[in-house]
Amino acid sequence: MIFFIKKNDTVKILSGKDRAKTGRVLKVVPDEERVVVEGVNIRKKHRRARRQGEKGQTIMIPMPIHVSNVMLVCPSCSKPTRAKRSVASEGARKLRICRKCKAEIS
Repeated sequence: MIFFIKKNDTVKILSGKDRAKTGRVLKVVPDEERVVVEGVNIRKKHRRARRQGEKGQTIMIPMPIHVSNVMLVCPSCSKPTRAKRSVASEGARKLRICRKCKAEIS
């Protein structure tokens, strides 16, 4: 599957409990077709004490969500959009293009 979403992209959540939130992509897991978005799908994780005398703690970490539930936000027009892929004429470099404003998404 071809992903149009990469690390550090801004995405909008389309469904689930965090619908309509936006966040930055922290990690892309292409084998499972999932992305980890900052501040979205937060879960509690109980961490055991590593040393004697240290206390265990509960930390909040973002968990992966399916890539079909997010949409790329164009940096130039700031609208959620689908991206299309085109090949640059000067070389074999592949570009992501915004479908709404036709700008290149880096």
